[in-house]
Amino acid sequence: MRPAQEEINPLVPPVPEWLLPVTILFVLLGLAYLGMWLGWRRRARRHELPPLVPAPAVADLPPAKLQAGARYFGTTISGNWLERVVAHGLGARSGARISLSSEGLDVIRLAGSFRIPAAALRGARHDQGIAGKVVPPQGILVVTWQHGDLLLDTGFRLEPPRPAKGTGARGATATGSPEGKDSVEGRPGVTPLHNQWIRSISKLVRDNKEHTA
Repeated sequence: MRPAQEEINPLVPPVPEWLLPVTILFVLLGLAYLGMWLGWRRRARRHELPPLVPAPAVADLPPAKLQAGARYFGTTISGNWLERVVAHGLGARSGARISLSSEGLDVIRLAGSFRIPAAALRGARHDQGIAGKVVPPQGILVVTWQHGDLLLDTGFRLEPPRPAKGTGARGATATGSPEGKDSVEGRPGVTPLHNQWIRSISKLVRDNKEHTA
């Protein structure tokens, strides 16, 4: 006897051969994203931080000693440039506007603005990497600050100052003093603008120590 042929229902379309591998691919991608999300949550719980100090609205910012556009690269545990802190949105890289005043450093960004109070600042330096992001040589401004029980490093890539109207290519910084974009002689990647920020933050730290002594 000839085996009975499988009856095909004309109302049910055949299953495409590509459907199964595509479904498996989407399942694997979903599991990968779930693993990343769970890892992010575990990291956030590992760094128990008090709430950040909110930055005021842009119109209410205190008079600035310095201002600059910047790329916010992230925040890490001080001394460990790969130990990213993700709590309270600190793990999100984004564009930013930073403003230094006698009250501290205000970081204005869509991913979450915050203030580093002057009393929390511990110093600033040049570096070439933070939070897994490398900009050699010495292309990152790193600000060290205390928040709760943790000493943190926050990294910014400063944007070169835009020429003011009526000036040449070598414009002025936010304070009005001329600053070139070229590296400091003998220190590739270190710009006069970086040095200006480091001096100003260091002075604010010293003044705060003298005030509280």
